[in-house]
Amino acid sequence: MTDPPQQTRRVAEVFVAFLLQGLTAFGGPTAHLGYFRRAFVERRGWVSAETFGELLALCQFLPGPASSQLGMAIGLRRAGLAGALAAWIGFSAPAAAAMIALAYGAPALVAAWGTGWLHGLKLAAAAVVLQAVIAMARSLAAAPVTAGIALGAAAGLILAQGPLGPVAALVAGGLFGLAFLKQAAAPAAPSEHPPGRRRWAVAALVLFVVLLVGLPPLAAGLRDPTFAMASVFYRTGALVFGGGHVVLPLLQAEVVERGWIPRDAFLAGYGAVQALPGPLFSFAAYVGAAQRFAPGGWFGGLVALVAIYLPSLLLVLGVLPFWDRLKARPGARAALAGVNAAVVGVLAAALWDPVLKTAVQGAGDVALIAAAFLLLTVVRLPPWAVVLGMAAAVGVAMR
Repeated sequence: MTDPPQQTRRVAEVFVAFLLQGLTAFGGPTAHLGYFRRAFVERRGWVSAETFGELLALCQFLPGPASSQLGMAIGLRRAGLAGALAAWIGFSAPAAAAMIALAYGAPALVAAWGTGWLHGLKLAAAAVVLQAVIAMARSLAAAPVTAGIALGAAAGLILAQGPLGPVAALVAGGLFGLAFLKQAAAPAAPSEHPPGRRRWAVAALVLFVVLLVGLPPLAAGLRDPTFAMASVFYRTGALVFGGGHVVLPLLQAEVVERGWIPRDAFLAGYGAVQALPGPLFSFAAYVGAAQRFAPGGWFGGLVALVAIYLPSLLLVLGVLPFWDRLKARPGARAALAGVNAAVVGVLAAALWDPVLKTAVQGAGDVALIAAAFLLLTVVRLPPWAVVLGMAAAVGVAMR
């Protein structure tokens, strides 16, 4: 049993370590995993390489942002529930604060610099999403069955749009994976004993379901826009498979189509978050601060941020103690492979609409997206440099 002073020191260590990651971890979710492995396996030794792989597999199975959930799981291993919270706050706070500041400062930037920089952010976002689609397709949808699942998901979402479309595509992907990918599913890695008491784990899972089912009627009954916004962001965080990039189509369907935030402002914020370190889910803080349905500003940003991350925290707390049993089953690994393939299709559909359909206004924009893509993939510039450079170049050219 860890004594209170040592526990407090561990929580502080977790916060400082993840705050450092939140200030320096550029490059998106895939890069974050590399940073985490170096920091917490190789340098600090907080988890073994085997446990790191186990936790990563679990976080990719769960809905939500995989890198942030992995951080929560590492914090939970190190310092219990307080460690999980410290890891989340440290990792997400820098980008969230910057995104809320952008929501306040965007009108002034438009007045001072015009709208060209916004257009540049949208073009850079298109290149970043294109790179993510290709990278994910190579790793998650390279086999014939998984490629078929990805193509089917993309075609279905392009032809039949709607707020439940991405969720239906992911469910279908899981079912196809369960039916056709049992032989191809990778074997589970050995792991250490899972932490936490099952009683608390069950309580976290029950709370996850209660909030998912109960927030919409509660918001409708109270007729409170803040509760309604919290319900939308909680549902989004509970249903996003595939990480930060996949939050784009779900949030777009929930907030842009409802008229809470203009499409241009939405995509500009999504482009801007690519230039920041830390998790892409911090984009929720921008949307919450900039939306016009509920109280916005810093309060709306915090409500959106907490609501979109709360499902991830509850799922990590609730599922981790049972992971040893679940991961050994071939059916669970096969369904995960199908869901991951469908994620590629969801992201490809989002690349077409709204990203490309909104950003591209002519042949020149296609050339700029291609140039940004080459800078990302061939020159290998970091995404933040490409995003800032594109925003500055297009902004100056359009003034």
